[in-house]
Amino acid sequence: MVHEVDLGARFSRDYADARDKFFAACRLHGAPLRSYTNPNRGPNGETLTTDTAWLGPEDAGRVLVLISATHGVEGYCGSGAQIDWLLGPATRALPPDTGLLVIHAINPHGFAWRRRVTEEGCDLNRNFIDFTKPLPPNPGYDEIADAVLPPALSGPEFDAAQARIQAYKDRHGERAWQIAFSSGQYKYAHGHFYGGTAPTWARRTLETIIEERDLARRRMVAVIDYHTGLGPYGYGEPIGGNPPGSEGLERGRRWYGESLTSPTLGTSSSVPKSGMAEEMWVRRLGEHVVYVALEYGTFPPQTGLVVLREDHWLHRHTNVDWQAPETKRIKAAIKRRFYPETHDWQEMMLFRSRQIIRQALAGLAAS
Repeated sequence: MVHEVDLGARFSRDYADARDKFFAACRLHGAPLRSYTNPNRGPNGETLTTDTAWLGPEDAGRVLVLISATHGVEGYCGSGAQIDWLLGPATRALPPDTGLLVIHAINPHGFAWRRRVTEEGCDLNRNFIDFTKPLPPNPGYDEIADAVLPPALSGPEFDAAQARIQAYKDRHGERAWQIAFSSGQYKYAHGHFYGGTAPTWARRTLETIIEERDLARRRMVAVIDYHTGLGPYGYGEPIGGNPPGSEGLERGRRWYGESLTSPTLGTSSSVPKSGMAEEMWVRRLGEHVVYVALEYGTFPPQTGLVVLREDHWLHRHTNVDWQAPETKRIKAAIKRRFYPETHDWQEMMLFRSRQIIRQALAGLAAS
């Protein structure tokens, strides 16, 4: 049972602690490790890496992929889920012809610095577009760009920005606001949900891992990408990443049941977005992949704007002194928003993670 596990052995204080725990869990299995070093350093000068582990036969026809920290600070959750599986259920044998690929901290810079974005300032989950084509427009964000990232966090300019946001909501509605704010934009390099103008280091690293592990040639691949911040507190929503009408989405429904949602179909807590990782997975693997973003709810949506605006302001307008009181306050707030760090939330999270992983393995075995 989840309530009997050692939560302290699974969840971590920071990126470095998570990496140490991940390595320790992998050593229990003698799992081969590969590391990909990010060219930047963490806030304390530490080396930043994306690390991978493989369990099961190297030539497995079926592969389950677990990914953490696509959105940096959300890595506290994803890393905990990965370590939990390695310490617990993964000690039992995998189904025949099945491999497990664990990708720990695909965005190590964001994890270490407690940011959702990469070192390039990009939201990795808006960075997977085809950059040989015109960049997607977002006229809604154009209208609110200055308001969502004002030059000050209080005072007349801030109050005016808040008024503009409310006026936008009054004119267009809450859903239109969510789409404008969070669906992705490619013009404002310091803004929210910026998709960039080229592939980031994290995207290139993920694509390298896919190629090195020859995932496109496998019979079937299941991807579980851990996220936090949307939906009811503690609930893990499996958001299907395969396109509506595809065999991949129908297969996902058979695997995960009625709880599987789709932003495009309007059944998800998430609105449709551009440049998502699932687009890349489907481009590369076609109908041989079932992609799920396992999204855990934390606090109400409006709190997300607060912590993201403060973090963007901090990194744009200050030198980010890691020991400064204001930095500590902002970093504590964004961490709590995307990782509540309470035992009840952790237990709910692990229960759902184990359930979804079991469903994925059963689905793979039947494929």
